[in-house]
Amino acid sequence: MDKALRMGKDSASGSFQLFIGKTVSTVIMAAGTIILGLLILEADYGLYAIALIPAATIGLFQDWGVGAAMTKYCAQYRAANKEGELRQIIVSGLTFEIATGAILTVLSFLMANSIALAIFRKPESAFLIALASLTIFFGSPYGASQSIFVGFERMRLISCSVICQAIAQCVLPTLLVYAGYGACGAVLGYVFSLLVVDVVAIALLYFAIFRKLGSNITSNSNVRQTLKPLLRYGFPLAIAAILGGMLAQFYSFMMASFVDVAMIGNYKIATNFPFLFALFTVPISTVLFPAFSKLDPRNEQQLLKTVFTASVKYTALFLVPATMAMMVLSKPIIGTLYGEKWFYAPPFLALVVISNLFVIFGSLSLSRLLTGLGETKMLMKLYMPELAIGIPIAFLLIPQFGIPGKIFASITAGLPSLFIALYWIWKRYGIRVDFRTSGKIFLASSIAAIVTYLFQSVFVAAAWIMLTTGVILFLAIYLIATPLIGAINQTDVNNIRAIFSGLGIVSKLLEIPLTLVEKPLKTRVARASKKQR
Repeated sequence: MDKALRMGKDSASGSFQLFIGKTVSTVIMAAGTIILGLLILEADYGLYAIALIPAATIGLFQDWGVGAAMTKYCAQYRAANKEGELRQIIVSGLTFEIATGAILTVLSFLMANSIALAIFRKPESAFLIALASLTIFFGSPYGASQSIFVGFERMRLISCSVICQAIAQCVLPTLLVYAGYGACGAVLGYVFSLLVVDVVAIALLYFAIFRKLGSNITSNSNVRQTLKPLLRYGFPLAIAAILGGMLAQFYSFMMASFVDVAMIGNYKIATNFPFLFALFTVPISTVLFPAFSKLDPRNEQQLLKTVFTASVKYTALFLVPATMAMMVLSKPIIGTLYGEKWFYAPPFLALVVISNLFVIFGSLSLSRLLTGLGETKMLMKLYMPELAIGIPIAFLLIPQFGIPGKIFASITAGLPSLFIALYWIWKRYGIRVDFRTSGKIFLASSIAAIVTYLFQSVFVAAAWIMLTTGVILFLAIYLIATPLIGAINQTDVNNIRAIFSGLGIVSKLLEIPLTLVEKPLKTRVARASKKQR
């Protein structure tokens, strides 16, 4: 087995552990979200969404890239068996995250009333914004712990913590809303759920990692000295994250200022569903960072090209059809779960997932490639045109068109940076996306989506029946069209089998669609051989 396949298998093992945690947590969160959506009023859900916007915006200035730096240096010092340095990295990183979290929490609390009155023009949100400020501080230890777990490659600890987070966020807000506290109950439950997760994450960090590193006295001077390389490495990443995050939060501020709270509630419901894609994207993007970091772009250029191209193709094979299926089935999805409630959520859901289709251009793999190769400054520069384009578009579209304007602005603003990045990695490293294959995957998904949409326009039944038949029809057409069009070949099937061969039940479940795909492949190969004769 060549190195690229071995790397894929190693990445799949780490992805599998994250996938299990993400799957369980997503199922729990989905249940909580559905119950909460049934219990809470549209206006209250809109206020809940609004209350979290200022804290999320101010929280962008908390990390300064220290989380990514901790991941890098923990992995590096582990390889060198430097336990003393590992302790210093953990202590210094946690100290920095908690200190900045405390300062920003106070700042957010003091600004809450001004934001509610002067910017949002919704005085009823002032107390909720102040309450939500606590999420900045309570999110600090959890975020730092996650970075350390990745650096130690303890994916099971990440899975355990995200499951605990899902349980807390499912139970506490739902109970308080059911008790009649409305938007206040939802915010308060969310705040306390983060506190619960902090306790769990710190306990896992201490007993599973920190205590086993041995004793070492860490002075204040060591903390300050250790922070210097962390900040030096993380600063460009922080600027990139702040620029990207500021644009997203700017859209949210504009939405809160110009859109009715009930409509924001519908949008919030719609944005809950794309988190299902995180089942695939989070594990993949997490393991791609160390995978690309292992490669030497000078001496292993061809391998780097192979790994990048494969990551784009295999991600697109799963994510593009899932996105198109959700677009055409948005109405029965919402109808099955909520009935006639949340009338505007289906079209919002169909629009909000469109950005996932850019995975055919490598949107998921590009940032991890640049980070893994140490091109953090380039990553930072890529957010400049996105910011320059996104802000004017938001000013034009959101006041005029509301939620659709926000979605359109967020989709279009990032396109120039995406294509600039593609051109840059081609010129610098000779890496390019296989656009022909990406186009075939998109075509196969489009055929399945069009047929499913036409079927739904003719066939009328209960929402759950429409959803079930739509999913079956979409999958059947996609699995037939993909090999016939040439979006996948026998080599791809063999590679996917090899990559996921050690993942137990996942490999067995994956064998079902792979076997179905192989039948049209054999027919296609047989026809091609006849023509050659």
